[in-house]
Amino acid sequence: MEKRVIVIGAGIGGLAAALSLAASGLDVTVLERAPPVGGKMRSVSVGGVPVEAGPTVFTMRWVFDELFAEAGTSLETEIGLRPASLLARHAWSAHERLDLFADIAASADAIDAFAGAREAEGYRRFCARAAEVYRTLEGPFIRAERPSPVDLAQRVGLSGLGSLWRIQPFATLWSALGEYFRDPRLRQLFGRYATYCGASPFEAPATLMLVAHVEQAGVWTVEGGLSRLAGAVSDLAERRGAKIRTGVQVARILTEGSRVAGVELADGERLAADAVIANADVAALAAGLLGPEAVGAGDRIPPRERSLSAVTACLTARAKGFDLAHHSVFFSADYRAEFDTILRGRRLPPDPTVYVCAQDRDGDGGSAPDGPERLLLLVNAPADGGDRPLTPREIAACETTILRKLSACGLTLEPTGPATLTTPTGFAGLFPGTGGALYGRASHGWTATFKRPGARTRVPGLYLAGGSVHPGPGVPMAAQSGRLAAAALRADLDSTARSRAAATSGGTSMR
Repeated sequence: MEKRVIVIGAGIGGLAAALSLAASGLDVTVLERAPPVGGKMRSVSVGGVPVEAGPTVFTMRWVFDELFAEAGTSLETEIGLRPASLLARHAWSAHERLDLFADIAASADAIDAFAGAREAEGYRRFCARAAEVYRTLEGPFIRAERPSPVDLAQRVGLSGLGSLWRIQPFATLWSALGEYFRDPRLRQLFGRYATYCGASPFEAPATLMLVAHVEQAGVWTVEGGLSRLAGAVSDLAERRGAKIRTGVQVARILTEGSRVAGVELADGERLAADAVIANADVAALAAGLLGPEAVGAGDRIPPRERSLSAVTACLTARAKGFDLAHHSVFFSADYRAEFDTILRGRRLPPDPTVYVCAQDRDGDGGSAPDGPERLLLLVNAPADGGDRPLTPREIAACETTILRKLSACGLTLEPTGPATLTTPTGFAGLFPGTGGALYGRASHGWTATFKRPGARTRVPGLYLAGGSVHPGPGVPMAAQSGRLAAAALRADLDSTARSRAAATSGGTSMR
């Protein structure tokens, strides 16, 4: 009999798992409570124009190359991609600007002109170390099931222990950056990589410097944005036989004899399944939002251990005075004070770092579009959206500080209409159980990496996927979690099938 699998949640982790399993010939149904698929990979309508409101950086494309190849096609066949030569434009004031490029030599030249030859040499050494960190961790960590510290040491082997030690697993990212850069602006720039997984550079492990290598290995702009990439995975999964139902809310994961038996929907409908993959934040399971049977499969994350949230604004506007790149960052004057205010003061910082994605500009630093353009503005925020909603006064003050920061760096925006805002409370509503945290548990301290659960749970037949589980947050990592969940599920089904096949004629199992 064909095995039936239900995937709860059509975020990229769930979609990747569904595609992988459907391509393997399993009967797969995806249940998503929102009208569109994609989860955090979403767009919103601003005056009738779709603006990307979620992730905007596409890296580690090998995850999707392999996923699509397993399904009998290629990434380029399914979606338009363009490599970016200009990674990001950074500004600290109207006179301090620095571009980083996919080409290390070009970035080193830019840093030399910006901060001097010593900093350029430090950058080259930093890139070499970032590459070593990535090479050390890709196979035994990113591609593999969740390891314990001992497992990771065993996987790299005796020959790899030196590399494992050199990646400074016990140092913070900020302290490690001091070995390469004296200029505080450069430490700030590369420390920002910690925010890619919702962490503070002052508390995140030094291993996150691998993000620098990931970007140098390739950043792509996706035709239609990353929400379109999610749509492409969904479309392909359906072509391979998966059924995707949106606007459907799962109320409970069902078990029989302690093993997963299916799900119950909010309207009372019950769907039987041999296995379930929950592509939901692990905090939602622990809070009982998918029923009492799944509570033990979740992870209770105290508010102080949540990752960052954000305040985002999607708008169309005319941009003047500053030549925006596709990705531009406008830095605060005091990075430590910014994170102290967010994580300890639990408030929006009065001087935030502002990220701007100019979605109608290519990744080569080309000319500005004629007329208004689509923009996403983002500042980091505390993940207490379920506990203390921002007041209208705080939201207005946030808008003012964003515009003030942009203006101080020379950028003036002339909106064509009202912006669509999302606050931590909005994110808490979109992603229940999170309090607005966008990346699960914060990657603070060297042990945080090993606290994320893996694909398998203590409930037989129940698996996890998504950015709050191993190997971590971000589009490619969440997709990889889906692939790992699918692989674990297949392996367990194969093991069960072999065990049953080995039963004697008298019905005694050989397990």
